[in-house]
Amino acid sequence: MRGGVRPHAAALAIVLASLAATGCGSEARDLFLVTRSGDVPGARLTLRITDDGRASCNRRPLVEITSAQLVTAREVERDLEDPAKAQLRLAPGPQPVFSYRVRTEEGGVAWSDDSARQPAVLFKLAKLTRDVAKGPCHLPR
Repeated sequence: MRGGVRPHAAALAIVLASLAATGCGSEARDLFLVTRSGDVPGARLTLRITDDGRASCNRRPLVEITSAQLVTAREVERDLEDPAKAQLRLAPGPQPVFSYRVRTEEGGVAWSDDSARQPAVLFKLAKLTRDVAKGPCHLPR
């Protein structure tokens, strides 16, 4: 083709434009952000889990989490909807080791590991936080 666009180049341009329009390559949304604190060594943690199966610990680059961890994270996000909308805050018990804050699109929740009347989702989230920190993020806690 003299002086014109080659047919395969034009087709490639159309495909690339349609991919850009559909958002392919855009960053996955966050499921939630957990902040853990406490007085024991290694207690401080900021954990971000994304909907594409990755996590970031302490603002480090994203790493892959297991399929089971992603399934659990999605369940946690769903189960946190009502407590987060209500901005649930539970007072710490007499001897907390860890305190947590979680932010979702719906709102936030704050509690300690020894808070009374914790919904089951908070125990599940505390375990997931520890599992991801120790596993894919290679942290001691």
